[in-house]
Amino acid sequence: MANQASLAEKAQMVDELRERFIASPLVVLADFKGITVKEIDKLRRGCEAGGVGFKVVKNSLCYRAVQGTEKEALADHFRGNIGVIFSSADPIATARLLKEQLKGNDKITVKAGFFEGDVLNAKGVADVAELPGREELLSKLLATIQAGPQQLVGVIQGAPRDLLFLLNNLSSKLEGGE
Repeated sequence: MANQASLAEKAQMVDELRERFIASPLVVLADFKGITVKEIDKLRRGCEAGGVGFKVVKNSLCYRAVQGTEKEALADHFRGNIGVIFSSADPIATARLLKEQLKGNDKITVKAGFFEGDVLNAKGVADVAELPGREELLSKLLATIQAGPQQLVGVIQGAPRDLLFLLNNLSSKLEGGE
């Protein structure tokens, strides 16, 4: 009976992990060696404060969870001590938060990541953190959209403005010449 309960719990955990893998736009695998429970709890709390999930799970459960998903390519990296970081809705903010959390901690290293259909190495995950955030991209898009009509208005206003300037110059010459 205990074995069946254990199998049911594992199956439930695999299902939960699969849902998180599928729902997360960015998944990062972190390797940790020689880290204390206190240090790992600090990392977990820092991630959770930023809305990011951090979970230490068995490699075999992770392997089963990614089978049949687009993140199946991560299966080769499930070796050793693995902590899985599941991003929030904003993967760029997650990468930045992770970079900040790992700063000055050489016991935790990024092993691999998955973003936009690609498996990333540690440098790739760091590069994601350097991308402009969602808010910045939206403001650039808005500025680009607004630039076209603003330029069109400038062109439309240019002809009457130039005509007025020309008439004022002509008027000044006629008044000065009399």
